[in-house]
Amino acid sequence: MSNPQYLILDEPTRGIDIGTKTEIQELVLKLAKEGKSVTFISSEIDEMLRTCTRLVVMRDYNQVGELTGGDLTQGKIMTTIAGGSK
Repeated sequence: MSNPQYLILDEPTRGIDIGTKTEIQELVLKLAKEGKSVTFISSEIDEMLRTCTRLVVMRDYNQVGELTGGDLTQGKIMTTIAGGSK
């Protein structure tokens, strides 16, 4: 597809060097600013804080939390992952 409106990226920066990781993150942000919908799957909290405006925490195929805006902090993410928020 030459101009997708929706992208699903599953761990696109796993196992690559920091410079390339930053380039991918910048590209994701650019695509989002252009109006593309991007689902960015990552196990790195710092990366999620840099690249997303909404974060959904999944456990055993179920959504266990959703964070946006001021709730997108490392502490709130960790609490949600640990099961302290729904």
